[in-house]
Amino acid sequence: MKLRAPAYPLVTVDPYFSLWSMGDKLNETTVCHWTGKPNTVLGTVTVDGEEKLFMGSCEMPKMEQVSVEVDQFSTTYLFTDGKIELVARFTSPLIADDIKTLSRPVSYLALTYWPCDGGEHTVTATVSASEELVMNLKGDDTVECETVSARGIPCAKMGKTEQKILNRSGDDLRIEWGYFYLGVPGGEVSSSRCEKAEMTFVSGKAALTAEETQLFLFAYDDVESLEYFGEHVKSVWNADGTTILDAISDAAEEYEILLATCDAMAEALYLDAVRAGGVKYAEMLSLAYRQVVAAHKCALDGDGNLIFISKECFSNGCAATVDVSYPSIPMFLYYNPEFVKGMMRPIFKYAESEAWPFDFAPHDAGQYPLVNGQVYGANKIDSQMPVEECGNMLVMVTTTAIAEDDASFAAAHWDTLTEWVKYLIEYGEDPANQLCTDDFAGHLAHNCNLSIKAVMGVACYGILCRMLGHETEAVSHLDTAKKMARSWADRAANGDGSYKLAFDRPGTFSMKYNAVWDKLFGTNIFPVEVLQSEVSTNFARFNAYGMPLDNRAKYTKSDWLVWTATLLRDEADFERYIEPLWNAYNSTNDRVPMTDWYDTVTAQHYHFQNRTVNGGLFIKLLEQSGIMRV
Repeated sequence: MKLRAPAYPLVTVDPYFSLWSMGDKLNETTVCHWTGKPNTVLGTVTVDGEEKLFMGSCEMPKMEQVSVEVDQFSTTYLFTDGKIELVARFTSPLIADDIKTLSRPVSYLALTYWPCDGGEHTVTATVSASEELVMNLKGDDTVECETVSARGIPCAKMGKTEQKILNRSGDDLRIEWGYFYLGVPGGEVSSSRCEKAEMTFVSGKAALTAEETQLFLFAYDDVESLEYFGEHVKSVWNADGTTILDAISDAAEEYEILLATCDAMAEALYLDAVRAGGVKYAEMLSLAYRQVVAAHKCALDGDGNLIFISKECFSNGCAATVDVSYPSIPMFLYYNPEFVKGMMRPIFKYAESEAWPFDFAPHDAGQYPLVNGQVYGANKIDSQMPVEECGNMLVMVTTTAIAEDDASFAAAHWDTLTEWVKYLIEYGEDPANQLCTDDFAGHLAHNCNLSIKAVMGVACYGILCRMLGHETEAVSHLDTAKKMARSWADRAANGDGSYKLAFDRPGTFSMKYNAVWDKLFGTNIFPVEVLQSEVSTNFARFNAYGMPLDNRAKYTKSDWLVWTATLLRDEADFERYIEPLWNAYNSTNDRVPMTDWYDTVTAQHYHFQNRTVNGGLFIKLLEQSGIMRV
């Protein structure tokens, strides 16, 4: 992999259980939570009595890092000290069609060494994890540690003395309830207080045998995962009563099988992505996958249905946000559409309750991890995104129905969807002064791209009507969408082949990413020549790191950039369009998990990091698959 990742994923399970290396060398930077706050973990190897550091940051001799590679499920480092070569492979088996394994909060570090000097050596490895993994900030409370056994696997357990499960929500917060476990098959575990660091550590130690794998298992039992409309719910992995110790033991036993599955899937993703969009495109997808999955929590509602709750990481911490789910869906439609339904269930539950007073879709369903109803804008009308969220939900429901060839989920919410499409027909052709998903740019009246979303929302309702056998309504809504599109083309034209940011702002520009579904569906709601003319003019707007979102600022969005590029007909043009995004990730000085909002001149990121929306990068792969054709 030639891409120098802005940050390297190590342990990626959910928004709380998340460990990253924010630099090029694993043993030169502190292991951090995705927020950048330290979640200190240290790893050392002792070779013939000489101890050296391979993970984390502290004052001791270091092994030389030779390389680092990233694929869909693993980050693999190679080190040497002149006597041995050490491979440290971090794997999180987030396999989309195995939801129980995906949700299981156990991640692997596999260590393997080979002599490189022809000699025999005595080698041991030690991994130590700090109290920072079980609290918001070190020293917030005291911790308790003990040694337990997972069917014979020694495990060190650590948690806060005072447990307040699901006691608060927020954005820049770490978990402060539940228990961290470090399991070491065939090894030994312990705990100790480091006065210099003013922290308690749990440690695992094991002897290494040349060319054989030694596992260290990182696990976290949050006890209860979410508050869901007043009830505490568990994740998928433990909803049937499975204990964390059973989960650790099962994970150890299944490592080889899961690793083979992960390797095969990672190779398939890379090759398919190369065919769809080139090598640089494939590298970005390989890096994005674990981040996108692990910025969600996978749980079950009271009826046993999957709920897949996103966190708006460094955006405001909202949970199940519709306009965060919408850009992420290409990845999940490609791998398992059930996750998209899991994103929508809390929104439908809230919108169909007496608590929601409006005739359009809500923005969110809470603030992570408390999913009790919208918090964004305190339910004030001026803070809502009516056209945005109605269009998003209609597209999400429809794409799921197409991917599964089954519209029964839509049918179960038909009255709500009908209300939302009526809103789009009445207000979406020329939207009033309201927010859209690009809300950091503020309110905008007559938003041309938002109008496209309304058009596609109406078209999606027509597609659902056809799938459900309502042919008259299908024809009516598809015709309405085409009439809206023809009107759009007349009113949005700049006269030079490009199309405006807003209908009343001649000479302006913006990405028209919402039209991508028309191409994927093959519905031709918009005249093909209109979309091709628009996107071909974008190249003249490029800065060093890509196309700005619109003419108001120099920043762009990674998801929308790839969606817009997917409108292009020529593969070489697609690669030309997305190459600046690869360059931005490769060269930015901001060492954070993949951002989706950055400056096209400097590659500096604008606060957002580790967000689920980079699932949107998969849209070209989704198009290539043909899954969305109707």
